[in-house]
Amino acid sequence: MTTRALIIGAPRSGSGKTSITIGLLRAFTRRGVKVRGVKTGPDYIDPGFHAVATGKSGLNLDSWAMEPALVAHLLQQAADGTDLLLIESAMGLFDGIPGEVNRSGAAADLARTMGIPVLLVLDVSGQSQTVGALACGFQHYDPAVRIAAVVLNRAGSDRHVRLSGDAIRALGLPLVGAVRRDPSLTLPERHLGLVQASENPEIDGHIERLADAMEAALDLDAILAEASPLALPRASAEKGIAPPGQRIAIAEDVAFTFLYPHLRDGWRAAGAELAPFSPLANEAPPDNCDVCWLPGGYPELHAGPLAAADHFRSGLASFAETRPVHGECGGYMVLGESLTDASGETHRMAGLLSHSTSFAKRQMNLGYRRAALIENGLLGPRGTVIRGHEFHYASVSDPGHDRPFAAMADGEGRDVGMAGGRRGLASGTFFHAIALN
Repeated sequence: MTTRALIIGAPRSGSGKTSITIGLLRAFTRRGVKVRGVKTGPDYIDPGFHAVATGKSGLNLDSWAMEPALVAHLLQQAADGTDLLLIESAMGLFDGIPGEVNRSGAAADLARTMGIPVLLVLDVSGQSQTVGALACGFQHYDPAVRIAAVVLNRAGSDRHVRLSGDAIRALGLPLVGAVRRDPSLTLPERHLGLVQASENPEIDGHIERLADAMEAALDLDAILAEASPLALPRASAEKGIAPPGQRIAIAEDVAFTFLYPHLRDGWRAAGAELAPFSPLANEAPPDNCDVCWLPGGYPELHAGPLAAADHFRSGLASFAETRPVHGECGGYMVLGESLTDASGETHRMAGLLSHSTSFAKRQMNLGYRRAALIENGLLGPRGTVIRGHEFHYASVSDPGHDRPFAAMADGEGRDVGMAGGRRGLASGTFFHAIALN
């Protein structure tokens, strides 16, 4: 079977895309369809839910951070052994940032450049026939983005479904079902979005309920029929980030959870070995590795145990005497002198960098970034420009005195100053790397 693809989009965040995507992924898996989930944009939470729903690793695709050839390469890899790719849009379907054509970060870029149709999810709570005007706008806003079909979400009575559905059908758009209001289908959330799949022991049962709801409410055969065979333009991994070492020690536990799937899989495909270790279990990076990577996560929720992990800290310090250690976001916080949690308690961290961070006064930092490396390092030579993003509520309470890691610009090219730190072979930054510029 030729791999088919479909984007699941909506007018805004909170429309129910994630629940519908996860439910469909499990429902198709139950039917024996080899289905894989993809998330547009830098959101690292949802691919974990996609992976649990299908048993196949998730994937992020970002049209701002990744050039079209790299997007095509990653889609090509994801399509291998797959019948159906369900691509969940971040935010609204057309939401991105100003800049290069088809490099806005919006899911609509993928629809345009890869010829992938859209299954439009419309939250009809608080409206009925007006949903037709909304769907009409999506239908005609961009001729290069094809709306294949519509799902009504959070519908009420039978009358509500009939009135809303008639408004959609009057436009000539297929209606493939209506999901009724049900608060039990909502996934749990916290300050950085959804609670991660790995943190919820009941997640499989919840996904089963979502699949039950989708099977009851939606026409799965019609949805599969609306997905288009994947026909990709030129594909290239040239702008992918090379492995930072041959054997990479990776912190991996509930405090360190965030490594982009395309980086992990790409490093392995390039021949690198990944050796996981758990700082929360007081484990040091394996000594037979040549680089150590501390990914993002939620160290603020585990600051006490991390502060007490003496073997981890001493082993990390010993490792950094002869081999590079890098921390992204949560990993960067752990590399500093101290971390102050939301209650105001300050905890000792690794001290390989001189800054301190705090959650005592939450301040959102969110956005795309271009990072120009100040010195040669494990992510490339001096001057290398990497595209990525920041998303954190922590702030730097003491900047310390280390050399900066990178000169930063935002997604539209505006200078936002120096960021991160470097001392000896240790480096870190709040910035999450996605791809080369």
